[in-house]
Amino acid sequence: MPPAPTGAQPTPSAAGLQAARRTRAAAVACVLALIALCMGWELAWAPTVPGGSWVLAAKALPLLPALPGLLRLRMYTYRWLSLLVWLYVTEGVVRAASEMGPSRLLALAEVALAAALFVACSLHVRLRLKHARAAATGLSTATDGTTGATAIQAASKHSA
Repeated sequence: MPPAPTGAQPTPSAAGLQAARRTRAAAVACVLALIALCMGWELAWAPTVPGGSWVLAAKALPLLPALPGLLRLRMYTYRWLSLLVWLYVTEGVVRAASEMGPSRLLALAEVALAAALFVACSLHVRLRLKHARAAATGLSTATDGTTGATAIQAASKHSA
């Protein structure tokens, strides 16, 4: 078997890991932006009650536990977050249809951020599963005795 060409073209596994890093960065950015939007909306920019409401701003709390899992590439976090995000889409659609002025724009921003978060999480899961499948079929056993899927998880954790 000829040696792999050396050049600017990354190997498929390296390209897959780079794509996973990009989707992780997009997901983290969307979560942080969604938290900031929820807090700013309810406390300062267009609160529903004068002076803001911490109770309504608490809708950002379910996003906080996702951050460590996203940063650690926990597949489970990407999966449950892609389901949770639909609550934010629903709230944004309802408030965009029922409110006027700046609240409508903030609601549309919430829908856009939540949809972008869903896409980032979905792509991340899809890329990781594709990468693991390719590694499992390409390598029956890694050099340390682990299976291909386990080797990919280990490689993605250590390279991140």
